[in-house]
Amino acid sequence: MGSLNNSVAIVTGAGRGIGREHALLLAAEGAKVVVNDLGGGQDGTGAASTPAEEVAAEIRANGGEAVANGDDVADAAGAQRIIDTAIDSFGRLDVVINNAGILRDRVLVNIDDDDWDLVVRVNLRGTFLVTRAAARYWREESKAGRSVNGSVINTSSESGVFGNPGQANYAAAKAAIASLTQVSAKELERYGVRVNAILPQARTRLTVSAFGDALSSDDGKFDRWDPANVSPFVVFLASPESELTGEVFLVGGSRVQRIKPWEKDPAWKLQTEGRWTVSDLAKAVQDAGIPSGQKWTANPNAGKK
Repeated sequence: MGSLNNSVAIVTGAGRGIGREHALLLAAEGAKVVVNDLGGGQDGTGAASTPAEEVAAEIRANGGEAVANGDDVADAAGAQRIIDTAIDSFGRLDVVINNAGILRDRVLVNIDDDDWDLVVRVNLRGTFLVTRAAARYWREESKAGRSVNGSVINTSSESGVFGNPGQANYAAAKAAIASLTQVSAKELERYGVRVNAILPQARTRLTVSAFGDALSSDDGKFDRWDPANVSPFVVFLASPESELTGEVFLVGGSRVQRIKPWEKDPAWKLQTEGRWTVSDLAKAVQDAGIPSGQKWTANPNAGKK
């Protein structure tokens, strides 16, 4: 018996890479899967139904249940059709994995309007629209008195959390997805829905230049960057066994690591009586320590008078 028997899952961007591995493992664990993929290029151009259809066919050939969907996640009507595909095909919806994404890397001064708009549209707007459509379904189920044990797993990025030069558009969208995850978790808990996000470390067509080619399966070595390494934790988050919500995790290779949310830094705090003056602030900041690269030298007496 799989951990997701009788569950219905949607995976966006599931025609290749990490999304494909998610879909295959979900099916192996007993879920019925909607394989969504627009089939475009890594820069968001073009469309083709083949990738989604091939993954759905592979699942069915292995004895699972799956249907392909080629709708655009960033189109409101398309996002709704993705949700409707799950309900019309399998009668319910339990899991949404927002994996669809694109890259158009440029340094900030070279990003044009289309580079910015399309990356934000697919990565952030697409995640929002699919999540909203699923949340509305779960809200109605909850209001009707039917038990809901839903799970949303969003795909953020280390670039969004830690920042990566040359990816201002992508990083901004992925950072917003991490924040959207936290807000969604708080809002949807009342309906029985958990929401988490991952920062995947894996070789895909978007990252092959960084992580290189796949290792041969014949040499017996563990492939640290194999996208299949990411999927077990995602499937765990999707399963009723998980109670985690509102969290962000770095996932790759053999590692799963929780990412702490934004927090106040108790070692760097400036406080005065009433309103600061500019000159007093300048002195207090100097006393507190200035950044050197990514490191702070903090004065424990900073800002005290």
